[in-house]
Amino acid sequence: MSASASHATAYAHAVAAKRRQVLLGLGTLAVCVLLAGQAAEISIAKLVDNIGNFSSYISRISHLESGQWVVSDPAEWFWGWKKWLALMGETLLMAYVGTVLGAIGALLLCFVASKNITERPWLVFATRRLLEFCRTVPEMVFALIFVAAFSLGPLPGILALAIHTAGALGKLFAEVVENIDMKPVDGVLASGGNWLQKVRFAVLPQVASNFASYALLRFEINVRGAAVLGFVGAGGIGQTLLEVIRKFYYADISALLVLIIATVMLIDAMTERVRHRLLGQERAA
Repeated sequence: MSASASHATAYAHAVAAKRRQVLLGLGTLAVCVLLAGQAAEISIAKLVDNIGNFSSYISRISHLESGQWVVSDPAEWFWGWKKWLALMGETLLMAYVGTVLGAIGALLLCFVASKNITERPWLVFATRRLLEFCRTVPEMVFALIFVAAFSLGPLPGILALAIHTAGALGKLFAEVVENIDMKPVDGVLASGGNWLQKVRFAVLPQVASNFASYALLRFEINVRGAAVLGFVGAGGIGQTLLEVIRKFYYADISALLVLIIATVMLIDAMTERVRHRLLGQERAA
């Protein structure tokens, strides 16, 4: 057998082995999906029987009470746009204040949670567990607790977003701090600087742009989260959305969804440009 023929045979065997691995992986995935569906009591028959209800619901929210398409009469479709815009503004303010408070909390805790900055292992361990608790409990659970404590309104939503944001950003901030160049830190310490001066003059200049980028990304997430928190009475446009869903005001449902989606898309586009500019400036520096 020639060398080229042996190479072709080896290649064919390698391709066949790779194909078997892919088929084995797909089969394993399919079995896991079936087992998970059975454990979760998912009924394929019920899904098939009721799939038409989903399409009919989409059709209902796409039509006005008169039977016309919603786009045929925007004035009738967005009859409550002034009130809805005010509620959307409240949602944005909830997301903004929650993000700012959470980012401040993360900024205060991230340096303590970084092994290369804090020399006390027990303090690092305790701070990381605190951040884990803050980001593990869903915002909706925090909102329910704060609604019971402070009644309905935006305050429970702001507190829920702030705590969850502090936990999520604290982890990201700490990871950024642990990847800094330690030479400026050693220089500050060698000149007699204390822990706060080390953080202020050696660490913060290296991580500020990344911190701002992560905070903007979290603001995008919180805008969507603030809209959902209204479902439990935590203020914002979500509370009105839940009300119209319960009352079967189909055209209002679609109008509110369009307003929320358009706002989130606008916020995403704006913050994305700012993030890219910040990261571009950091690379240029």
